[in-house]
Amino acid sequence: MSWQTHDILNQFDELADYNLYATDEALVQGVQRAGAGWFAPALQSYGARIGSAESFRMADEANRYLPELKAFDRRGRRIDQVDYHPSWHALLTRFREAGLVSLAFADKRPGRWVAAAAGFYLHSQVEAGTMCPASMTQACIPLLQKEPALWAQLGEKLYARGYDARDVPVEQKSSLWIGMGMTEKQGGSDVRSNSTTATPIGTPGRGAAYRLRGHKWFLSAPMCDAHLVVARSQAGYSCFYVPRWCPDGAKNGVQIQRLKSKLGNRSNASSEVEFLDAWGVLMGEEGHGIRTIIEMATYTRLSCVIASAAITRQCLVQALAYTRQRRAFGRVLVEHPLMRSVLADLTLESEAATALMLRLAQAFESATAPEQRAWMRIMTPAAKFWVCKRAVEVCGEAMEVFGGNGYVEDSLLARLYREAPVNSIWEGSGNVMCLDVMRALSREPAAAHALLDELARLGGGERRIHAELQALRRDMDLPPEELEGLGRSFVQRLVVAAQACLLCASAPGAVAEGFLASRLGGPRGQVVGAIDTRQVDIGALLERAFADATAGALA
Repeated sequence: MSWQTHDILNQFDELADYNLYATDEALVQGVQRAGAGWFAPALQSYGARIGSAESFRMADEANRYLPELKAFDRRGRRIDQVDYHPSWHALLTRFREAGLVSLAFADKRPGRWVAAAAGFYLHSQVEAGTMCPASMTQACIPLLQKEPALWAQLGEKLYARGYDARDVPVEQKSSLWIGMGMTEKQGGSDVRSNSTTATPIGTPGRGAAYRLRGHKWFLSAPMCDAHLVVARSQAGYSCFYVPRWCPDGAKNGVQIQRLKSKLGNRSNASSEVEFLDAWGVLMGEEGHGIRTIIEMATYTRLSCVIASAAITRQCLVQALAYTRQRRAFGRVLVEHPLMRSVLADLTLESEAATALMLRLAQAFESATAPEQRAWMRIMTPAAKFWVCKRAVEVCGEAMEVFGGNGYVEDSLLARLYREAPVNSIWEGSGNVMCLDVMRALSREPAAAHALLDELARLGGGERRIHAELQALRRDMDLPPEELEGLGRSFVQRLVVAAQACLLCASAPGAVAEGFLASRLGGPRGQVVGAIDTRQVDIGALLERAFADATAGALA
């Protein structure tokens, strides 16, 4: 006799099998506005592929079945190999085959950076760990292009669209992944306290071979074909290209000590390594390595902003899909005024983050122009500080929308919640980002004022924006130590003002006014949903955010 105490009613799975691009009106319009419409068909195709139920399943598997370190083979030979679940390789294959790793550099058409950012944004909504090697590989390209000998060897393989997972020397590979290594135990963000040393094998200098001895406390994606590493040579801190295999075919002296047991980003292996006279090639001028590696970090910081905007977007979509189906207290959740205030606030946060990350991507495309450099130099660390912080809070609210169903480990929301903090920490914590903004304001005051001038033009004279920009100008003239003490407050206000200006210039009136009313010119909500809903057209916001979140197949 079988017992059944109840029917399963009013339960709904997380949304899958939908086109992430076609259902994101703000993204579609932003891509067109940036002149990247030529890539829209590819984004449409990728949005359907990465939004498939199969992709969500693979993302779950890649994070459930974690990378495993095999330090030795069966006969005791040191191999330092990390084995990944097949779903990790399948997801990386999809991203690589779409050409998204090298698109921003390999293509010369206007809008290429926005096109690449949009693809990164779509993929990161489903699985973020695979974006670590993808981001680092993209970021290393402009550095390696300055090294003729290395670029001649690596360039074609970095631009390749095929996926080659074999652990063999670079010469035998058809495509490559490249990572970076800065962090040591004693220093963290203070790279100038690094102790790893580099000794020339012969004549020192750019392009020469060195031996590296020391350690790295965090080395992500250790199975990359090479890493760019900071080490101290006789002339000071320098940057080195360190492959997994030496030119003679022997395994390089990079030993993996263990893999980190991380809160999130679990599909991606992060390791502690020792350099035992590892072979490396000096990149750039000796003693200028920190400047070189920070250039790479500038690109990966943009990736952090994009990834956090993606997490925010996915949380919004899942919350909308769930509340349009789940019933409580006699009606669907989305009809309850308190829930609508939360959803409207999530919508505003998501669209503002998307608009900012697309504008930053445009700046990277025209980095030599002074007005674009201000966006790169000042707004990139500012956006990384704020957008990444907001993603953590957004995840918590979205999880709460699902209640207990969101708090269990097999929930997509639980994975997103664990994933979100890494973007605030990786490539510089929140305080480091604020200090970077403060340094930029001090060293390039003209660029900072030019940036505020551009924001004023975008804001079109709107009184709340004008008042905020004037207050920011006054604060920029404070003594440096006083301004540093206000750093987090200043950077938050700068980013929110920039988002308001961007939305005023391009978003529908309901979005722009909703953002202004809830973020500028009055009390600011301390938690998601703590807004004056009388000033917000909630119906228009939710319709724009996701026109049909209950549909099962929107490809």
